[in-house]
Amino acid sequence: MVRVSTGKQDPGSGPGPEPEGPGTGPDALDAPEDDDDSLAELGYKPELKRTLGNFHTFAAGISYISILTGTFQLFYFGVSHGGPAYWWSWPMVFVGQLMVALCFCELAARYPVAGSVYNWAKKLGGPHVGWLGGWMMTTATMVSLAAVALAYQVTLPQISSFFQFVGDGSGSTDQAANAVLLGTVLVVFTTLVNAFGVKLMARINSAGVAIELIAALALIVLLAAHITRGPGAVTDTYGLARGESLGYLGAFLTASLASAYVMYGFDTASSLGEESKDPGRNAPRAILRALFASFLIGGTILLFALLATPDLHDERLSADGLQYVVLSTLGPAMGQIMLWCVVIAITVCALAVHTAGIRLAFAMARDTNLPAASLLARVSPRFQTPVLPAVIIGAIAVCILVLNVNQPQIFSVITSIAIIMIYVAYLMVTAPMLVRRLRGEWEPARGKFSLGVFGLPVNILAVLWGTAMAVNLAWPRPEVYNATGPQHWYLRWGAFLFVGLVAGGGFTYYWFVQRKRTCVLAGHAAEEPGGTPPQRP
Repeated sequence: MVRVSTGKQDPGSGPGPEPEGPGTGPDALDAPEDDDDSLAELGYKPELKRTLGNFHTFAAGISYISILTGTFQLFYFGVSHGGPAYWWSWPMVFVGQLMVALCFCELAARYPVAGSVYNWAKKLGGPHVGWLGGWMMTTATMVSLAAVALAYQVTLPQISSFFQFVGDGSGSTDQAANAVLLGTVLVVFTTLVNAFGVKLMARINSAGVAIELIAALALIVLLAAHITRGPGAVTDTYGLARGESLGYLGAFLTASLASAYVMYGFDTASSLGEESKDPGRNAPRAILRALFASFLIGGTILLFALLATPDLHDERLSADGLQYVVLSTLGPAMGQIMLWCVVIAITVCALAVHTAGIRLAFAMARDTNLPAASLLARVSPRFQTPVLPAVIIGAIAVCILVLNVNQPQIFSVITSIAIIMIYVAYLMVTAPMLVRRLRGEWEPARGKFSLGVFGLPVNILAVLWGTAMAVNLAWPRPEVYNATGPQHWYLRWGAFLFVGLVAGGGFTYYWFVQRKRTCVLAGHAAEEPGGTPPQRP
């Protein structure tokens, strides 16, 4: 075990404790000397088996982001609402999310713990902020799982009409209903895999990520070989500035949803911290590697696809998206091979999202912050994983799909709401962290990842970015929330209503019921010196 010196003297080996100063008092955030020290500081004992290595944690982060899933699922949305120039939203979103990821890296080095966003928000902002952040992230994970599962519909029927089980795809709700059917099958699969333990999940996930990365690099080479136009193509706006009150900026901000959907979930590497080896060092690296790899590979795929597509103004580009580009450019045989790789990427992405949700539910239940907490926090002695959260999260994701079975705009609505809640949950971490910095109460783990003097400006940018993008994504645009059928105010404002109901209703329940029960469950609490579990404060 590699240990990092914190500068503290062992008891009895020196003249006494160091004097307190900024970042060295009772709340100082010093680096733990062991993988489990940070757990003990949070009041938990280690229960999950540490079996995951460097590639496993990297794979968890990159499979949640999932380059092929996001780019293939929403390329059509970006092009149809922003034209080829929507590509510039990719580096814009990357820079904004990088600010958030850098803040998370400091936290991952200090607290590599299950349910990372929940525990970070709790440590930085207190139990109320922590609960709200955890609740929003857990709910968002369930919605995200449903949203990712819908990506099967975007790809499988283009491989073969055999996968269009509901109608022939020409009916107004055929595709939405079939998406629910295919998505349900995927969620059942991820539920079973996660219920059988983290080792099985890690093997499938790592193999899937390896296939995804190889396929993505191969796709870049193949598209590059078919480029037919210069890079100036990514300045084509399709004339979408007309009719927009903000000109092309309005269309661009709408299209940016396609990029915002891809680059999140990098915190998953830290959420598996209790099952990883040397997580304080590996988790920050995995977060940054996953984000940078996704930016470089995904951005290159999108760029080369726009430069290689036979006709930038073909309606199929806005309807069938990247699948159309691959099939028309590479031919049916090679195109279908690539699309099968996309199916694998979607599968491991859903698996990673489900895994992250299980760790969040486990972390909140361990603090008695969910109903039936003792059951949700129970770790199977056979599979070394919380089984009940896997089943419940899967069941709720299926219910979300079924409720939207006849909704033609199911893709954009569910995707948008999932992203908004995740941005809000991230703000529950970055905002309290900024308050701590301004008060001089934040100090990164010594000897591990640190932003140094750049910490404050990066943190400010992370909060500004998260706030602006959450508002942008929730804005009541008819093309996102009421694209078909008669216009209704409750559909246009659906994101504000849904997110507000989840946040307001959930926090009301917490304030009047759950907060009175909050404490670390006895079976999960770290023992104090002397062998007794800590008492509830």
